[in-house]
Amino acid sequence: MTDLDASKSSAGLTRISDVVTRWAERSPDVPALVESTGSWTYGQLASAISDTQAWLRTFGVRPGDRVMIVGENCRAFVTILLATTGMDSWPVLVNARLSPREIEEIQNHSGARRVLFTISSSPSAADHANRHGTAIEERDGFGSVGIGPLNEETEPETLDLNIADRVAALIYTSGTTGVPKGVMLSHRNLLFMAEGSANVRSVSSEDRLYGVLPMSHAVGLSVVLLGSLIAGASLYLTPRFDPMTARVTLEKDRITLLLGTPAIFTQLLQYARLRKLSSLTFPSLRIISSSGAPLDAGTKSGIERLFGMVLHNGYGVTECSPTIALTRPEAPRTDTSIGAVFPGVEIKLVGSDGQAAPAGGVGELRVRGPNIMKGYYRAPEETAAAIDADGWFNTRDLARLEDGNLLIVGRTKDLIVHRGFNVYPAEVESVLNAHPEVVQSAVVGRSVAGDEEIVAFVQLLPGTAVTPADLAEYAGQHLAPYKRPSQIVIMAAMPTTASGKIAKAELKKLAQDTQLSAHVGTTLNA
Repeated sequence: MTDLDASKSSAGLTRISDVVTRWAERSPDVPALVESTGSWTYGQLASAISDTQAWLRTFGVRPGDRVMIVGENCRAFVTILLATTGMDSWPVLVNARLSPREIEEIQNHSGARRVLFTISSSPSAADHANRHGTAIEERDGFGSVGIGPLNEETEPETLDLNIADRVAALIYTSGTTGVPKGVMLSHRNLLFMAEGSANVRSVSSEDRLYGVLPMSHAVGLSVVLLGSLIAGASLYLTPRFDPMTARVTLEKDRITLLLGTPAIFTQLLQYARLRKLSSLTFPSLRIISSSGAPLDAGTKSGIERLFGMVLHNGYGVTECSPTIALTRPEAPRTDTSIGAVFPGVEIKLVGSDGQAAPAGGVGELRVRGPNIMKGYYRAPEETAAAIDADGWFNTRDLARLEDGNLLIVGRTKDLIVHRGFNVYPAEVESVLNAHPEVVQSAVVGRSVAGDEEIVAFVQLLPGTAVTPADLAEYAGQHLAPYKRPSQIVIMAAMPTTASGKIAKAELKKLAQDTQLSAHVGTTLNA
């Protein structure tokens, strides 16, 4: 059996930590995790996981306990995560770039037995650790780890009889817009996603993946981390994206797969423009793909010219582990479609009347399959509202099917009703993003008497002289009158969430500001 054949079968894998055990037995000397401070082979990673389990037990961690890991991509984060799941504790994965308020909300809601901070690789984690008054311990390969005090009041959760159905990760979502919801993903969820992702991209032990997507989030966890390890590939970890560092790594380490967000690819385009580079050539690179936020046509075409290869696209939500659809290497798309449905997953589109959307029509996307979460932690009513009795999860996203490929047109809650017409922000953003001086844009609705206005926030290339009036004229050439922004706001930088997405909730609050709404065009230094 070849490495590729082995990577295509998850037989015998019950827990997500089993992906390491298998390759530690078959190929113990193959590099598993590589970072600037050192690397571990699969054999070394397996030993580190075993040692870490014994270490965690000395701190009172029990099966069913929640262990909160605050950090960014590094060997310590990965090892603590896999050690925790291997001893049937629940890892609560937290991006260190969250605010202190968000960290505390997650800690309180999860009832974490311990909070660990991977401070050597993350200044933000170090800041959080200092605020929590943690003890600091040095561990080989980890660097410094902050250890929060023992929560003696918390009780362990009851474990499912079936190991594969036990919680393998607790990931909190929507923390920037309200009370955070803890998404419970099982071993079965994550192994299904890891295996399917690796198979679609034909990942093998010969591959080297660039691990920049946060592993505290579902794509970084299941697709990048576990999708690499299940195939016996080598993962090059980086805590934060820097285009210059990425260029060096892609070239020097002969990276074969780069999975990023639209924001990451936008930074690469800016980097190339500032350095007057018309192309970037990486002979070993065979797949580049975007996910995590809507991919606009301008970014896609710009990256494809720069790299000389197709930029693939994918879509998902945390509750679906997360991928729902992705474009296939053997069937590249010239548009911004998110491609065909993930293997083994079902979808349906439902109209506003609750009936199936007509062929080619827009409907609310529902999903069913082995990727659907166990539920929201300690929130049975919210779980019941999200997943119906037949197992269909409501994404609240609006989509349409075209020749078997999905296109996302917006979110139900983001839909703007202007003068009685439905306006999908993604369409307006796509037009604005196509302007040669626009880096990125975000469109939100603003409530006014009996109507909603369209407000567009736009980030421009440094040094450009483009004005809101110029952009309004440009939009007018490409959009129907009812889709044109009522106001265009120039932003020096967009507010973003910890996962790198534009924080539309903040922009929506800003759009409602009476002083802002008093101007047709606005320039902000925010």
